[in-house]
Order: sequence, then C-alpha cells, then structure tokens
Amino acid sequence: MNYVRVAPGVYKAMQRLQTYVDECSLEPLLKELVKVRASQLNGCAYCLDMHTQDARALGETEQRLYALSAWQETPFFTERERAALLWTEKVTLISIDHVPDEVYEQVRKHFTEEELADLTLVVATINAWNRLAISFRSVPGNYTPKKYV
Repeated sequence: MNYVRVAPGVYKAMQRLQTYVDECSLEPLLKELVKVRASQLNGCAYCLDMHTQDARALGETEQRLYALSAWQETPFFTERERAALLWTEKVTLISIDHVPDEVYEQVRKHFTEEELADLTLVVATINAWNRLAISFRSVPGNYTPKKYV
C-alpha cells in the first residue's frame, strides 16, 4: 500500500517529526548510527538501505557499519556513541525491560537533558518509520543519499 498517497496526513505528520529530528541538537552521524541500529533491531530493509547510505555520505566507515550490530564487542565506537546505541536498543525494545534505571544513569553521563530528549525522539521516529516501511512493504534499493556539505 502506498500510505503516502492514500493517507497523506500520516506522511505529513511523520515529516514534521523528521524535520525536528534533522535539526535537533545531536550530531548528524550519531543520528544515522542510531537509525541504522534501530532498523537492524526491527528488521527494516528499506530503512537500513537508506540510513547506511546516509551514514556513508557523512563519512562513516564500512568497518563501523559492518560491526554496528555487534557494537558492544568492538573498540570502534566512542563512549558517547556506545551510550546512544545502548539507549537505542533499550528504547526500541522497551517491552523487554522498560529502560532500566542503571541504563538511564549510564546514558545520562554522556548527554545533556535536551540531547537525551532529542535522542529519544530520534529513536521513536525511526521506530515509527520502520513500522510504516515494514507494514506497507516498502522496497529497498532505489534510495539516493542526501547531499551533505
């Protein structure tokens, strides 16, 4: 189903969220890593295709992208990135353990309150995009990466 055509209000609402995410306090590459990790957890091929390309356009390395699903076992990510990836996993899989207090405290060490609110919205927004893309069978393979300056 082409939800953009049949329910343009859904897409417009998501675009408003995405505009905020695009302009929020977090660095662009960190946002792309979060989007890729959430899309891996959700199994969204369409969003994986899109956000790995956007990450590469921002200068992300193949090595880090390939290792992202095993980020905890690699030395490739900064402490801030590791905190963001942990937060991404806990918020994406919130039904499992509801973001434990110790995770909240650990992540808070690396982000201001505004950044943590922004990070949570980045995760929530990509999870919503994943659900739309998966549910309505969006087909990967035709995305052209954003142009970054």
